[in-house]
Amino acid sequence: MSPISEHGAVLAIDQGTTNTKAVLVDPQGVVLATASAPAGLSLPRPGWAEQDADEIWASVLTAVSRCLAAAGSVEIAGLALSTQRESVAAWDRRTGKPVGPVIGWQDVRTAEWCETLPTSVSELARGRTGLRVDAMFSAPKINWLLSSLADLTDVCVGTIDSWLIWKLTGCREHLTEAGNASRTLLYDVLALDWSDELLAAFGVPGSVLPEVRASNAGFGVTSGVPGLRDGIPVVAVLADSHAAMYGQGCTEPGMIKATYGTGSSVMTPTAAFAPDQSALTSTLAWLTDEPLYALEGNIISSGAALAWTAGILGLPDVGELATLAATVPDAGGVTLVPAFSGLGAPHWDRNARATFTGMSNATTRAHLARASIDAVAHQICDITELTGTTPHCLRADGGATAADLLMQTQADLLGYPVEVANIPELSALGAAQLAHQTLNAPWPPANTPARTFTPSIDAPTRQHLRTTWSTALTAALAPGS
Repeated sequence: MSPISEHGAVLAIDQGTTNTKAVLVDPQGVVLATASAPAGLSLPRPGWAEQDADEIWASVLTAVSRCLAAAGSVEIAGLALSTQRESVAAWDRRTGKPVGPVIGWQDVRTAEWCETLPTSVSELARGRTGLRVDAMFSAPKINWLLSSLADLTDVCVGTIDSWLIWKLTGCREHLTEAGNASRTLLYDVLALDWSDELLAAFGVPGSVLPEVRASNAGFGVTSGVPGLRDGIPVVAVLADSHAAMYGQGCTEPGMIKATYGTGSSVMTPTAAFAPDQSALTSTLAWLTDEPLYALEGNIISSGAALAWTAGILGLPDVGELATLAATVPDAGGVTLVPAFSGLGAPHWDRNARATFTGMSNATTRAHLARASIDAVAHQICDITELTGTTPHCLRADGGATAADLLMQTQADLLGYPVEVANIPELSALGAAQLAHQTLNAPWPPANTPARTFTPSIDAPTRQHLRTTWSTALTAALAPGS
């Protein structure tokens, strides 16, 4: 790709679980405009989570339109994508129409099916992909979607990056990015290709899958997209958690970041692929000139736990929840374990159930709110304690980092500082950064923190709080887990 002009901007699209953001970023890393649009999430049965692929695309168009309107006249040199990861869409190659719902990453309808797979499949998947066989990842969802279709001749299947590339390029390109592919349980992260053995094990024909490309290899050009001229290159694609790590400048072992979204992702780069971790997963963070691997812990319910608690307390949003929580010095002995869809890393217990414990007649709404804040921070600690590193800080990003109480609680429970990113749209910024660098544009040093939180409690208090959490967690786990 040739260099872009001094004024060329990258339009980064960050498609998440509940909303889509569009962020226009110039070659110096300056955000020129931002906009967002909601993306609906349906919960048709307990444990099921679905979205509509057409509605996701509509949210992209709305966010892009609003962003460009706010920016005025700006030259767009390229597009970058940051997308939710394990969610799966299926569509007809001839018509471009979805042939089923998007099965969300947090959906657990395939949990029982996963448990029927032989140990040999789990071992194969762990060795080739670094992942556990779990309903979170894409292959079981793909199997479920395809099982309802009589004819697969013209079916395309992909993660959300694939769906958006398909739509952005006028239904011409069926492609996916390597980091997103690594979350499917079907992609060999050492061979850097789909694994025939894993395709057979999960009953997925290779014909339905997209071509895998490196994160900055180019993914076609725009065609027929309302509001965008034809021919704009889709320069770079990253999975959202990976894009946040890129934007945080976490590229060396010993560095660690946490993204606070609907769920949370805690990631730390590794010197090499390490598939032998029992509680954390290994993943391909991105593929450029060389692959970068990382250890990761996936939390299923973090921002979702805050939103749920706000709802049952009759509060309009998470901001009001944090305000209420700050009116008490602690949770008054109350502990929330937000296992609404079971627990992800490091417990991996899909049969765990959400619990509130420690309540008394002195418990107030504020104590329940505070317990939900604590629950998010404790879950992050459960993962960081297993990474084998004690970093000088945790680099934090995502919408929930706006809550100072949560960030202070996180620093208190970790026992080391938390540095909060200076831009909430860090996943979009990370994808834009990769795109600008691919286009040979200048880029400033890695993101600098906007706020830093240092621990304010002593070690005995910290240990008491962690022990109380561990006790409540054990009670929430399924018998025998």
